[in-house]
Order: sequence, then C-alpha cells, then structure tokens
Amino acid sequence: MKTEHEREQLIKAINVLLNQAYDSTLDEIYALLQKIEDEEDENDLRAYHAAKSDIENNSLIAWDDIKKEIANERKKDVA
Repeated sequence: MKTEHEREQLIKAINVLLNQAYDSTLDEIYALLQKIEDEEDENDLRAYHAAKSDIENNSLIAWDDIKKEIANERKKDVA
C-alpha cells in the first residue's frame, strides 16, 4: 500500500502524461480503467457472496451442533 505522498506523486506523474496524450489514447485509457473498475466490483461482489455463504453455512452447522447438544443434555437429565 502506498503512502499518501507516494500516491500524490504518482497521480501527478500520471496527470502529466495524460495531458500530453492523444485523444484516442485517453479514450483507451478510460476504457481500460472502466474495465478494471468493473472487474474489481465483480470481485468484491463474489467475495461478499462467498463470505455471506460461509457465514450462513457455518451458522447452520453450529445450530445443528447446538440442537444435538441440547438433545444430549435432555437425555442425560431424563436418565
């Protein structure tokens, strides 16, 4: 992860190059950045669904274990 100063310097350097670029190059850069943004959004969404599914699956397993433990405790109380 870059420091704030490193990010500022990189953005300034990119800005210099962008100001010198042809319009067609700017269009290509924009399209590439948009594609990267879309891919990151898809990856974030996949990670969200995976984490949500993991939580749901682990919760179900834990609840089943809890029900078994309750049933075992009831059997012990009866005996």
